[in-house]
Amino acid sequence: MEQMAAQAKEAEVLRFIEEMTSDVDSVQERVLAEILAQNAGTEYLSKCGHPMDRATFRAKVPVVSYEALKPYIQRVANGDRSPMLSTRPVTDLIALSGTSAGECRMLPKNQDVGGRLRHLHSLLMPMMNLHLPGLDKGKALYFLFVRPETKTAGGLTVWPS
Repeated sequence: MEQMAAQAKEAEVLRFIEEMTSDVDSVQERVLAEILAQNAGTEYLSKCGHPMDRATFRAKVPVVSYEALKPYIQRVANGDRSPMLSTRPVTDLIALSGTSAGECRMLPKNQDVGGRLRHLHSLLMPMMNLHLPGLDKGKALYFLFVRPETKTAGGLTVWPS
């Protein structure tokens, strides 16, 4: 009975993945519209002319490097809680792997990001089981490289990725 429930849940997850990837263009447009509406009051989007749709976003918001966003991220790390990049409060930072110069890059995280990461992780095993038959009946070995978290000058926790 438990195995049938697990199989039904996996089938539901695979249907969700199929639904989200069958019309990617409209899903992406809807998600972008939600993000822009939610973050209309941010400093960054204000400097870009408050784009509210895909066409305006493409025209007004340039593709930038991490270096262009670094001053905003540093302000967050130093304790500035104003809505610079997101209207949602930054809860912590994720330290991304270093550059060739060894410098660590930080990614601001809010509660929404944590929920999305958990959701993404819930999609992983059904997809792996689909493409690697028998995986759910065997053993797996995961290698985790763990580093301790640190704190920023502004008191936010920086988690290793």
